[in-house]
Amino acid sequence: MNHALAQLQPYPFEKLRALLAGVSPAADRSPIALSIGEPKHRSPAFVAKALTDNLDQMAVYPTTLGIPALREAIAAWCERRFKVPAGWLDAARHVLPVNGTREALFAFTQTVAQRDVDGLVVSPNPFYQIYEGAALLAGTQPHYLPCLEEHGFNPDFDAVTPDVWQRCQILFLCSPGNPTGALIPVDTLKKLIALADQYDFVIAADECYSELYFDEANPPAGLLTACAELGRSDFKRCVVFHSLSKRSNLPGLRSGFVAGDAEILKAFLLYRTYHGCAMPVQTQLASIAAWQDEDHVRANRDLYREKFDAVLAILEGVMDVQRPDGGFYLWAKTPGDDAEFTRALFAREHVTVVPGSYLSRDVNGFNPGAGRVRMALVAPLAECVEAAQRIRRFIENA
Repeated sequence: MNHALAQLQPYPFEKLRALLAGVSPAADRSPIALSIGEPKHRSPAFVAKALTDNLDQMAVYPTTLGIPALREAIAAWCERRFKVPAGWLDAARHVLPVNGTREALFAFTQTVAQRDVDGLVVSPNPFYQIYEGAALLAGTQPHYLPCLEEHGFNPDFDAVTPDVWQRCQILFLCSPGNPTGALIPVDTLKKLIALADQYDFVIAADECYSELYFDEANPPAGLLTACAELGRSDFKRCVVFHSLSKRSNLPGLRSGFVAGDAEILKAFLLYRTYHGCAMPVQTQLASIAAWQDEDHVRANRDLYREKFDAVLAILEGVMDVQRPDGGFYLWAKTPGDDAEFTRALFAREHVTVVPGSYLSRDVNGFNPGAGRVRMALVAPLAECVEAAQRIRRFIENA
């Protein structure tokens, strides 16, 4: 067996199940789950039609590189969305379709990381646990940068020592952040690109929540935006990860892409060819339809906007929680211990949230997620409102 498997920690939801084991929630309350970030809005009908119209493609072996039409649709979307000059993104060299960002983030780390016990894969803390597991299984060590309120829930990159940057092989970014919803400013992205050049590491920007934001006039910038503003047409050391799961409510389609540095993607394509993870052609054709339409994405944001407005109005005055910059999570302070809050809330109100400490790691005796819970506003509006009312009652009667 791979000895590195023993270093993997239980997934947050395993720890949550253990925390709630043996608890009998109130029988007069229907269950409401704010724990798992699985989009629940209706998937676009036109994407489903594109999928079913092309089921004959199940008889075709897909290629790992994907069909040219999908890569061209993705490149065109990146140009529109992140203000990348036309022609900079070569669909044949700078774009690679993947089966969702989760498998891509893991596989990418195995491609890029050099096995070295002193090598670091640097990530925010709290974080998406794939970053950590991928680092360990690639033969490197995860290094965590705390995301604190005083720094806008982003890492304090200025506090990172030269030694850490020197040992860094991959810097994972997540913007909007999971679970904080924080956006990394474009000027910060430019500074990180300069550090990547200085210390020779790769920036892997997980931007799967990028299309969930509140101000229609100001879409959040991404790593490609920073490259465009710097005139960095080769996207050197920069790779972005995107998905249709959150943007288009298609988590079951398992469709996303990786874009950026052509030399890195060439190596990643080689890895994926052996990995055997090509996207089915019918899925690719359905994905083209999704990437070419923005109406359903704007409608999706409207639904989330309505839920955030309603839930925050209910929780105002009883819970320390603010509207995030993006994403669909609330990162709320708890009156006491986050795990105890989660367990008691489930017992009394049958509402499930995730303790913030389960999404973070202790570093030098400090866990930046402690004393907070993550609440995913993915359920229908009525359920989110009902959950907020129960949480308010729970806190008021504590």
